[in-house]
Amino acid sequence: MIGVAIAGTGFGQKVHIPGFQAHPQTEVVAVYHRDINKAKAIAASHHIPHACDTIAEIVALPEVQAVSISTPPFLHYEMAKTVLQAHKHLLLEKPVTLNVVQAKELYELAKNKGVIATVDFEFRFIPGWQFLSELLSQGYIGDLRLIKIDWLGSSRADTSRPWNWYSSKEKGGGALGSLGSHTFDYIHWLFGPVRRLSAHLNTAIPTRIDPSSGEIKPVETDDNCLLSLELANGTPCQVAISAVVHASRTHWIEVYGDRATLVLGSENQKDYIHGFRLWGSQPGKPLTEIEIPNRLIFPKNHADGRISAFIRVIDQWVQGIKRQQQTIPSLREGVYSQLLMDLSHQSHTTATWVDVPSLEAFLDKD
Repeated sequence: MIGVAIAGTGFGQKVHIPGFQAHPQTEVVAVYHRDINKAKAIAASHHIPHACDTIAEIVALPEVQAVSISTPPFLHYEMAKTVLQAHKHLLLEKPVTLNVVQAKELYELAKNKGVIATVDFEFRFIPGWQFLSELLSQGYIGDLRLIKIDWLGSSRADTSRPWNWYSSKEKGGGALGSLGSHTFDYIHWLFGPVRRLSAHLNTAIPTRIDPSSGEIKPVETDDNCLLSLELANGTPCQVAISAVVHASRTHWIEVYGDRATLVLGSENQKDYIHGFRLWGSQPGKPLTEIEIPNRLIFPKNHADGRISAFIRVIDQWVQGIKRQQQTIPSLREGVYSQLLMDLSHQSHTTATWVDVPSLEAFLDKD
């Protein structure tokens, strides 16, 4: 049994704690909150033995072998560094840090300390996505010609939703960090590296009310992201991301090849894990739904699909810890996602296409 501490009690309470408590080889032994009284209340409600208000106190507990961090992004770097320096295994939410320099430092630290560090890129663990990956690997579509991705949601569409860290650039907010971090990872996983990119970022709701002061504050982060990518193999990829639109097609990926087309999509407004279906067609024939094999289906369907996918992330992490062998997705994949986000901001600022170095070249660079 691996003793795990939880840092981050929003997403942590909704997904991380139930996920770890459901996994047969992990036990939640401690919880962190900066307010010790809240930490104690959360610990009591979830039957967790230890409550702490510093990460240093968390990693000092002998029962803690691993730490899962799901705090807002601006807290990730220092917290993760403390965890890794204490030789504890790490599970980190995305985006992993505020910039790629920090991400690379964490990657190198984890490698030097010999601990297993995993990033919660959960799309790699969703049945429909896994089957799409298999079909692409088998050459189902033939030569790749075009990729189109739409990820459209309404989580920030309400103008009365208050200003919080998500509206702050220095705290790592914005749709690119929240959704684009996933998108960059699964593009790399499914189709390979990116050669160059162009990005346009837009703030649709420019101000929100700060609940602490009652004043109107400017929103510094992006609500919409329009991305054009050229993959290393030359394939064009078009991505539209929004957190402020009401769309029936919430998350859709279209893959066009010379022999066939594959479409993966979900219309589930409430749950971004459940509801994905897969269709395929040959030239001149209609799209036909392809059944996802039972071997890939979640063995238990949690009402919150994020828990179902997260348990698979935990399982991969646990196997890596037991074998003392780094698994994928690791901080290496986190570095690549962060690199593409940093370059997207650069592209938007300069209004130019930006070349993307290979991950190997970037990691080898001093």
